[in-house]
Amino acid sequence: MTLRINDTAPNFTAQTTEGTIDFHDWIGDGWAILFSHPKDFTPVCTTELGTVASLKPEFERRGCKVLGISVDGVSDHREWSKDIESSQGHALNYPLIGDPELEVVKLYDMLPADEGDTAEGRTPMDNATARSVFVVGPDKKIKATLTYPMSTGRNFAEILRLVDSCQLTAAEQVATPANWEDGDDVIILPAVSDEVAREKYPEGWQQPLPYMRIVPQPK
Repeated sequence: MTLRINDTAPNFTAQTTEGTIDFHDWIGDGWAILFSHPKDFTPVCTTELGTVASLKPEFERRGCKVLGISVDGVSDHREWSKDIESSQGHALNYPLIGDPELEVVKLYDMLPADEGDTAEGRTPMDNATARSVFVVGPDKKIKATLTYPMSTGRNFAEILRLVDSCQLTAAEQVATPANWEDGDDVIILPAVSDEVAREKYPEGWQQPLPYMRIVPQPK
């Protein structure tokens, strides 16, 4: 199954380092990040899991939960977490899904359906495509996806920026231009008519092009 933006994020029940979760129930009424790893005890992923632990307060400030998944079992995750804490200075403080039967990574189209049904004997290269990030909204729909190679550590400051942009669009019907940072000017969505836009922005907007209406970021 190919997943695209605005598709409903497939639900699942899984074992994690913090017990069993139902994904949609776990998300609740907030936002969520699901980010995947091809194997435990891999160096780049070790740095990522520690970085996300350090940034958990930033995700919480945005009402966004964090959920990791790695293609190994929960018992391996618990051993790996010791390495993460000792090398990165931050212990895991969010759940990490165990997916030893490859069910969730297949459900999310990160591995082909015919890739077997066990993580046993598989190398990180066998699972190299399990390197995706999914941003999921309160409506349980996928708002954004990113996929990285194993050799490139993910930039979680950029992922926070992505969450900010998605949340701003959902709340204010605006888009964010290239290199936007929180507080910068934004663009009124093309789907918003001029009539409706005037009600929200009575002082008007900059219009350098017929299809571009720029306003200060709504507070």
